[in-house]
Amino acid sequence: MRIDLMTLFPEMCDRVMSESIIGRARARGDLDVHCHQIRDYTLNRQCQVDDYPYGGGMGMVLYPQPIADCFRAVCEQAGTRPHLIYMSPQGKTLTQARALELSKMENICVLCGHYEGVDERVLDAIVDEQISVGDYVLTGGELPALTLIDCVARLVPGVLSADECFTEESHFSGLLEYPQYTRPAVWEGREVPEILLSGHHANIQKWRREQAVERTARRRPDMLQNATLTAEEEARVAAILAEDAE
Repeated sequence: MRIDLMTLFPEMCDRVMSESIIGRARARGDLDVHCHQIRDYTLNRQCQVDDYPYGGGMGMVLYPQPIADCFRAVCEQAGTRPHLIYMSPQGKTLTQARALELSKMENICVLCGHYEGVDERVLDAIVDEQISVGDYVLTGGELPALTLIDCVARLVPGVLSADECFTEESHFSGLLEYPQYTRPAVWEGREVPEILLSGHHANIQKWRREQAVERTARRRPDMLQNATLTAEEEARVAAILAEDAE
């Protein structure tokens, strides 16, 4: 999968994506990631990329021309037109389901805004969708873009050692993940649940499912609307919700 990132801070983004799992996937060739400096495509001597907004107001707005020309260069380098995403608090909230859909694309490009945002005309002209990482505002789009790329990239075949690395995680199945434990078996008087030490795979899987359902009911009951539950699990959820409502 090829991922392009258009930003005013390519060195920062490239550094983050050169570490840990994503960095190793890039080194192996499972991911092809390119960071592009929007400022390189300005047409003025000062390499200015922004100006005051028409109509007045605080802050600065990014010019449409450097962004459009940067994207044209990305398309030429990639040999195709990537699916272009603009990171914005006005976009639809990023979900695991959407990340999975994006991971199946051959090429995505992510645009990072800055200051007060981007001229609306270039968004209308070239952006395919806007995505938000939450109902809050950050200084720029770099951190949201890195979040999106990390979320999507780890779902690309070959990036993680096996599909089970993400299929049992929170949100993938519509439930939060079950509790995890490691050595030692007893830490400061707190013991690992005995069933996890039993070696009985079927019972462990049953316990993990029960814990996932219970944890979701207590912490994120809103997620249960999209979860597939058995009649027994639905009864357990109802009991938990009634208990918490008291």
